[in-house]
Amino acid sequence: MSDSTLVKLFIWPTLALLIAMNVFPLFYSLILSFTKYSAIANKPPIFVGVQNYVDILADPQLWTYFIITGRYVFLSVGIELILGFGLALLLREPFRGSGLITTLILVSMMMSPVVVGLFFKLIYNPGYGIFNLLLGYGVGGGPDWIGSSQHALWSVVITDVWIWTPFVMLISMAGLSTIPSYLYEAARMDRASSWFQFWRITLPQVAPMLMIALLFRTIEAFKSFDIVMGLTAGGPGDSTELVAVKLYRLAFLGDWNTGKACALAYIVLVIIIGVSNIYIKYLDKIKEG
Repeated sequence: MSDSTLVKLFIWPTLALLIAMNVFPLFYSLILSFTKYSAIANKPPIFVGVQNYVDILADPQLWTYFIITGRYVFLSVGIELILGFGLALLLREPFRGSGLITTLILVSMMMSPVVVGLFFKLIYNPGYGIFNLLLGYGVGGGPDWIGSSQHALWSVVITDVWIWTPFVMLISMAGLSTIPSYLYEAARMDRASSWFQFWRITLPQVAPMLMIALLFRTIEAFKSFDIVMGLTAGGPGDSTELVAVKLYRLAFLGDWNTGKACALAYIVLVIIIGVSNIYIKYLDKIKEG
């Protein structure tokens, strides 16, 4: 028996297990999305066709949650791209202590998002938190970041930015490290300004990696759940009720409407696939250019 055959014998059982663990829930939830079913009702699913999808798409409140989610994704991912790329530019050239600073920046990404949400809940507290103090307000002064519907979404955005900006920074640093040094040497010989070098060399060269970071972070932000539950639990009211939070409430709280929750999950999946395809299309254009 050849070595390649032995390798296949060891790999195929693992692949079969992984496929079964991923594919079966995927198709099973798709089937349930066309039924009226509750996981705790102890009753068989009742086929209702596309009624769950019709109810979801016709519900104006759910469209409000999609708008809140879109605003959250746009703000958090946009700020993370700007800050992450900026940090990568600052840490691009090694200096004394740069390794320690980079490690400290990465600590936030290593922590559990739920724990970070609870941690920031204390930081945002207007009575004893330090966030308002850092903004220049006195003790007990400043806005209630979690209790105010005007500021609650921003509190979630700031927390998400604190966690995931290092991720964008790492990908940007990887992109910056691949830029050939002779491009900058030639630009300096032509007396090109730093601004010209940034727009004509740095940004075009690192753009594919930025698009990859944008793709990953957009997908994760659309599914964001743990930060919100640890920080605001979707409140106050529904000001931070992201689609993932609503999906959780629909599936596991109240009526345990499993069928409708599966339908909502597939609507979110279709939206994420559509947005991802747009990003991949532009990524291909950037690579070809």
